[in-house]
Amino acid sequence: MSNPPNTPTSSVSFFNNPKNRAIIFQVLALGFVVFLAYYFANNMFANIEARGIETGFSFLDQVAGFGISQTLVAYDDGSSTYSRVFLVGVLNTLLVSGIAIFFTTILGLLIGIGRLSNNFLVAKLSMVYVETFRNIPILLQILFWYNVVLAALPSPRQSLSYFGEYFLNNRGFLMPRPIMEDNSGYILAALILACIGVFFLARWAIKRHDDTGEEFPIFTVGGAIILLAPVLVYFVAGQPISSEIPELKGFNFKGGWVIIPELLALAFALSIYTATYIAEAVRAGIESVPKGQKEAANSLGLKEHVILRKVILPQALRVIIPPVINQYLNLVKNSSLATAIGYPEIVTLFSGTTLNQVGQAIEIILMTMAVYLLFSIVISLLLNWINAKMEIKGR
Repeated sequence: MSNPPNTPTSSVSFFNNPKNRAIIFQVLALGFVVFLAYYFANNMFANIEARGIETGFSFLDQVAGFGISQTLVAYDDGSSTYSRVFLVGVLNTLLVSGIAIFFTTILGLLIGIGRLSNNFLVAKLSMVYVETFRNIPILLQILFWYNVVLAALPSPRQSLSYFGEYFLNNRGFLMPRPIMEDNSGYILAALILACIGVFFLARWAIKRHDDTGEEFPIFTVGGAIILLAPVLVYFVAGQPISSEIPELKGFNFKGGWVIIPELLALAFALSIYTATYIAEAVRAGIESVPKGQKEAANSLGLKEHVILRKVILPQALRVIIPPVINQYLNLVKNSSLATAIGYPEIVTLFSGTTLNQVGQAIEIILMTMAVYLLFSIVISLLLNWINAKMEIKGR
């Protein structure tokens, strides 16, 4: 049976195809989003130009002219530019985030395991910890550590002393500063080579276990290699690292390393607060493992800590890691609350002091947002890669 001569068969079949319609709708939606973005951006820059507001990133080459209480790179109050301020803020954000992630992971793991402990006291104390710190806003916890706990510490003249080289007072925590001398590079080289060696040793141990079923104490041996190799090179190279001990001169200490109170308060608060959510993720992950797994391990005569490390946690990690990713991201973003106590991270230095002096809000805010976006993407990619490695492979 033939089609009527005036019916456009090709056009009707093209638009009736669901795949073609989906492509058309997606193209139209994308075009609408691009149009809106162009419209608002064009309108924004037109308003900026009408008000005579300067735009661009040339301000990054201007001298900042203000001091910073903590810097991980060289910074001079009278000559450093706003680009250096930006770098200092990024590094300080990385520092407090890295410290907090390290301690919140350990604390969260311990508390999560503690909540499932057969010991009544340990289980209840872990529960009280979670329910207490999880329900207090993080900003209040930061202010508590800074304005109540650390502010109550003694003055520098009455500092709490540890081993005569470490001091704690209301100005911060002071410790010896290592001074790298000639041949000290060999120690770093030894550490790097030791880490590379342990990596290949771990791969060999895994292959050996898959082939023969025999265990190799990789954590003990690897830890010993990483620790002893630099120490051995340190003595062989003639002890090329000395230390500068903090000394009380006048009303304050001179020399050494100083961990400022703002960093201590922020790291404490972020670690303690985020650890509550990590603990709940750990508890959920452990409870997701079938009880038969533990019963089978018990029937083999394995000890409790071996069962936890070899049987329970490897299976629980597949459930633990996804929510932990979100908590790490929240921790990094919560570090911006440092503005409440004046810790010099990216928001305080760049979106705060720099913005007040320069006034170019668009560029400064966009750069700050880009920093947090980059941090979040890197953390997500890294932990998602680890999560993919933890998946049970079919055989």
